[in-house]
Formats: sequence, structure tokens, C-alpha cells
Amino acid sequence: MVKSRRMQVLLVLVVLSFLLIHFLPCSNNAHMKEKPSPVHILILSSWRSGSSFTGQIFSQHPSVFYLMEPAWHIWVKMYQNNAKVLHMAVRDLVRSVFLCDMSVFDAYMSSQKKKSDLFQWETSRALCSPPACDAFSRSDIITAGNCKTICGKYPFSKVEEACKTYSHVAIKEVRFFDLKVLYPLLTDPSLNLKIIHLVRDPRAVFRSRENTMADLKRDSNIVVGSQKTKGEMGPYNTMQVICKSHVEIYKAGSQAVPSFLKDRYLLVRYEDIVKDPLAKAAQMYRFAELHFTPELQKWVHNITHGKGDGAQAFDIGSRDALRVSQAWRKTLPFQKIEKVQNVCKDAMDLLGYRLVQSEEEQKNMSLDLLFAQNSS
Repeated sequence: MVKSRRMQVLLVLVVLSFLLIHFLPCSNNAHMKEKPSPVHILILSSWRSGSSFTGQIFSQHPSVFYLMEPAWHIWVKMYQNNAKVLHMAVRDLVRSVFLCDMSVFDAYMSSQKKKSDLFQWETSRALCSPPACDAFSRSDIITAGNCKTICGKYPFSKVEEACKTYSHVAIKEVRFFDLKVLYPLLTDPSLNLKIIHLVRDPRAVFRSRENTMADLKRDSNIVVGSQKTKGEMGPYNTMQVICKSHVEIYKAGSQAVPSFLKDRYLLVRYEDIVKDPLAKAAQMYRFAELHFTPELQKWVHNITHGKGDGAQAFDIGSRDALRVSQAWRKTLPFQKIEKVQNVCKDAMDLLGYRLVQSEEEQKNMSLDLLFAQNSS
């Protein structure tokens, strides 16, 4: 009797094992194929470093939902604080955006907000095409001007609705000064975060900041404090903090690398992008697990081989990108170059920018010679 019951139990176990082995994997695979895990891309940079253009390389991709500097809303609302104090709020907002939870903006925007109240919303192709706007196709290359004219009337709820339909979510942000602040996001199992760290020659950044000083006044006050932005040394104090942050981010991302950062940090120099736009765009797309379509290749070439000078803040129109990137050599007095090099020497050494030793060298040095011999 006991033996018969044992046989029955064994038989049931064998049948259950057979069912588990042959049917559960199929069910799991079917579930996985329904919705693959999204890829999250953070373009980490500073003001006037070519980050708006680099953001557009991702925004114009039909698989990418992109937002430009969403933390602008935090800095506008909480401008009395310094950048380090605001780090946590910025990180929490970025995480929520990556997860397509746009309720995070409720704390920083009016309850009557529309999609068009979102900072630089028109630079996001995803907010200019369905379901966020019906005027364009998701495969179109869409200019910010055309989008702003046609697509501003839609409700804010369309931002979250659109985000949830994309395989990649990309954010361009200039309000992080320490990579360690992002470690909780890099270890968050709900995120698949990849960081592109975009840098630019500090002398070019300084020259560009001089041309857009009024646009950057509030941000500069938050970075160094209003007292340190005043006087002749004010602009150099801000540059010193920015350059120091790039050094710390680069060291944290590439030298003493934690295991969770492996293959998830990429340093890109803006000068390398404008020197060979197609090659660098292809590298960034591979890193982000995106396909570089022929349409996007044509767009990248055209927008970097135009006649514009990119003088306006956030201007991402067609320009002669290589010429614009080197404009500082002809317009920035050597005395200012020396001061920038002095406050940013560590960053320039580490990131491969060669110091200019004289006014004559400044004017005659070729693009290749502006990079240190040991730079990549």
C-alpha cells in the first residue's frame, strides 16, 4: 500500500517536471519578446560644449525619446541653492524621466501645465511626432522651429504617453558635477543606464560663454555663488569649477572603475565629433545600441557642413561645425587664453588638450596639434 502511494507521488512529480521544463520557458520567452528592457542614455556635459547638437544626434533617431535638460525646472524653482545641494533632486528627476514617470514635474511646474511648458520641448523629435503630435511622422527629421509652430497645443500627459512607446530614453543634462551622485542609478535594476561624457576644449567653452553670458547668469550663480561671478575673475571662477568637475567625472568613469560602470561610460570630445561627425556618431550609436540609418547619416553630414556660426544659445541649426569649434583661436585674446589654461590645466592635461604657449602659436597651430600627442 505504502509502496503504491510512493509510486503515485513519483509519477505526479515526473509529470510536473515535464510540464515545467517544456512549457514555462516558452511562456517566459514570449513575455520577454513582448517588451525588451529599455536602454537609458545620459549625455553628461556642461554649458556651451556642443551638448545640444550631440543631444540632437539622439533626438532625431526614431527609436529614441529625448529630453533636453529637464533639470532646468529644478534650478529655476530652487535657484537659491547651490549645485551640490540640488544634485539629489536632479538625480531623482532624471530617474523618473528614464522610467517615463512625468509626475515628477508636478513639484516644479504649474498644475495647469501643457507640453509646451517643458523646457526646450520642441528640440525633442519624440514630442513632435505621434502620439505627442500628429503633424509629423515618427521617422521624419524634424526641426525645432517647425515643431514649435505646429505641436505646442497638446496636453502635458502626452509627454508620458509618448515616452512609454520608445525603446530608448535619452536625456542631455549639464547639472551634474560628480559621477558618484549617479551610482544609485547605475546600480538600479530598473534602469539600463549608459553615460556619454561630452567635453570640449575649455578655451572654446569660455569664448562661447562670453557670447551668451546673459543666458547663463542664473546657472553661473548656482554653480559658484553670486559673489564669485562678479568682477574680472568671475567667468574664470565658473570655468574652474566646470573643469574640475570634468576631471572628477572622467577619473570616476574611466580609471578606478567600479564593476557596475564596465562598458557603461564613454568619453567623447566635441572636437573629435566635428572632425569626423559620421565616425563619432556611429561610435555613440553603437555604445547606445542604436542603428545608424542612411537618413541619419545624411542629416549628421548636412548639419555639420553648413554655413551657420552657432552663436545663439541652444541653436542647433546647420553650421560649419569644424570652423565654429576653432573660432576661439581667432577671437579670444591670448591674455584670456592664459587665464583659462591656468584654471583648467588639470582638465586640459587629462582630456588631451594641448596648452598654447604664445599668441603666434595660437594663430598658427593646426587642429591636430591642439591635441596632446598621447591623447586618443
